[in-house]
Amino acid sequence: MKKLLYTSLVAMALGASACTAAQVQQTVDGVLAGTATGAPVTQSEVAAGLKQALEIGIKNGANQASQTDGYYKNSLIRIPFPQDVQRVENTLRKIGLGSEIDKFVMTLNRGAEDAAKSAVPIFVSAIKQMTIQDAWGILKGDKDAATQYLKRTTTTQLTNAFKPVIRQSLDKTNATKYYADLVNQYNQIPLVQKVNPNLDEYATQKAIDGLFTLVAQEEQKIRENPIARTTELLRRVFSKENQS
Repeated sequence: MKKLLYTSLVAMALGASACTAAQVQQTVDGVLAGTATGAPVTQSEVAAGLKQALEIGIKNGANQASQTDGYYKNSLIRIPFPQDVQRVENTLRKIGLGSEIDKFVMTLNRGAEDAAKSAVPIFVSAIKQMTIQDAWGILKGDKDAATQYLKRTTTTQLTNAFKPVIRQSLDKTNATKYYADLVNQYNQIPLVQKVNPNLDEYATQKAIDGLFTLVAQEEQKIRENPIARTTELLRRVFSKENQS
């Protein structure tokens, strides 16, 4: 996989631990000036470009997730029957209630699709607080560094915001009712171990996991695919990353 041009040259010229931030920036600017047409990319431009890229990725990911079947028909993020009560699904399918299980799983994913609409403002708020140091760390980091940054800075807030939305969405799509009906039927079976899992927490976590999966996909597109860089700033910032 191609390495960042400026990272390689800076590492060879200065060493990772022997330089001040100003020295690193001076060398990076020199490298970029020698390999690109026009002025070198500045720290401020890198930060602005990454914020722009993240906003694009987040909006694309959230829009995809919030469409009908955005979760349900996407095998990467589809929310299955809760794993910790898998025996409920297996037992109910054996006694002919498979269609009811399928109906519940569909409404569970509908709830996540409905809740995904509320994610964008939370993500955008975290992006606005990103520092120049955060931006450089992301640009020089792994291919999902931006997604990992968002996980660190938004997961708690997303969870708190998603819980009531998920609860409302699950009620609206009847997922809560279907699940309660299924569990009640299961609990009436002789000799089974009774279950009463928290559906809200399960659905909230899975919905958030799905969003981050889609955001990571969008980040990868912008890093690796020039066509995905839809603005001049994105092309300037990310063109440096893909040079060998």
